[in-house]
Amino acid sequence: MSKKNELVIVLDFGGQYNQLIARRVRECNVYCEIKPYTISLEELKELNPKGIIFTGGPNSVYGEDSATYTKEVFEAGIPILGICYGSQLMAHKLGGTVETAPVSEYGHTEVELDTSSLLFEDIDEKNICWMSHTDYISKEPQGFKVTGKTPVCPVAAMENKDKNLYAVQFHPEVMHTKKGTKIISNFLYNICKCSGDWKMDSFVEDTIKNIKEKVGNGKVLCALSGGVDSSVAAVMLAKAVGKQLTCVFVDHGLLRKNEGDEVEAVFGPDGPYDLNFIRANVQQRFYDKLAGVTDPETKRKIIGEEFIRVFEEEAKKIGTVDFLVQGTIYPDVVESGLDKSAVIKSHHNVGGLPDYVDFKEIIEPLRDLFKDEVRKAGKELGIPEYLVMRQPFPGPGLAIRIIGEVTEEKVKIVQDADAIYREEVAKAGIDKDLGQYFAALTNMRSVGVMGDFRTYDYAIALRAVMTSDFMTAEAAKLPWEVLHKVTTRIVNEVDHVNRVLYDCTSKPPGTIEFE
Repeated sequence: MSKKNELVIVLDFGGQYNQLIARRVRECNVYCEIKPYTISLEELKELNPKGIIFTGGPNSVYGEDSATYTKEVFEAGIPILGICYGSQLMAHKLGGTVETAPVSEYGHTEVELDTSSLLFEDIDEKNICWMSHTDYISKEPQGFKVTGKTPVCPVAAMENKDKNLYAVQFHPEVMHTKKGTKIISNFLYNICKCSGDWKMDSFVEDTIKNIKEKVGNGKVLCALSGGVDSSVAAVMLAKAVGKQLTCVFVDHGLLRKNEGDEVEAVFGPDGPYDLNFIRANVQQRFYDKLAGVTDPETKRKIIGEEFIRVFEEEAKKIGTVDFLVQGTIYPDVVESGLDKSAVIKSHHNVGGLPDYVDFKEIIEPLRDLFKDEVRKAGKELGIPEYLVMRQPFPGPGLAIRIIGEVTEEKVKIVQDADAIYREEVAKAGIDKDLGQYFAALTNMRSVGVMGDFRTYDYAIALRAVMTSDFMTAEAAKLPWEVLHKVTTRIVNEVDHVNRVLYDCTSKPPGTIEFE
């Protein structure tokens, strides 16, 4: 696989943007992995990286418990780019001076750059960058040249060209830094001399080949939720082993409108993939279990446990299988703790299924991919666009978009309202600009007038957010015409709804979902 040929390591010092740095590197067609700063220099050298990127971090380099790394790494002959805290650590370890800045810089800052540097090739001399620091480098180490400065930051960028050591005080990985990806690309291509062999078509091809070899004549079982990750994993397996794969799709009655049928149309007997497909229609079973339950956490637990029970029952009918497929993706691995990956392997994603299902080994074909790469892989595999590009959808489904008790009637209300909302947003051509958007059913009822009659019905809340990482999000400023059209249609076409609200809350303080 191409990643073995070329690897860049993102060394994580606890910065909030570690995944973002890795994503930017991969967008430049270079494979990279995030490793904790606790990895030894020997292990690091064994990986034979083309380059290393030191991330930002929350501490001061002088703190007793601050994340640090051995000075020997700078003599290992591997190109290094230090970002923010990473730049300060480089300066500190190599004899420069780091101290508390007289003025903290935060946000958009104009940085004056030396564009003769290989790092800043084709970048404007005055470039808007994203700063976020209280300490700064007041004096560069011996052998280093200052290549960037601001009125309050004397060393906003520095380099030791002979040793391939580069550092920037700002964050090139965030979209607020103009031409930030170009700076990262310059590091990868001008300095690390990468060839850029990380391509989704070769990843898909190689993964299918590897799965074929691994599975041999074995039987494979996949829990199919209908979401992007499990769908892409299932198609990969189907292309590799065909009829040796059985997909169990648990339709718990909490999916979006027509979603169960859409999943069956792709994976079922009339779909393009030659696999064994089981659809467990257990909607009523879930509604019965959720009757009278209003606490969000209790709802989540009931749905998770019941999903496992159904999956277990269907798996028992199949008998022993050799492999269980999980749609684990790279952020799941990173967020669960990089050095705990062995634990994640058996428990992440399918909520403890390995304890209940008789299988020998797990296959996680998407374990190395970020979400946007999973979508690219899906397109490469020929999965229909509406499935690949669909909105993120929570595991408990519409249950957490219905405030209070979940009933079959309420599910229908939110399904119909959400379908209208999504249809009108797509029709207006603004769906691709939004991070996530959906309709939720509040537990509020209010008085309304329809025709000559007084009504007392539910209020639907519409949500739409702009986000790049789902860690933070801003409420989207949707055109009034679109909101007006959606409101009119929902009130006229959806039974038991007489009011539509728009949620203007950012995350934080709110969350993207309602429960």
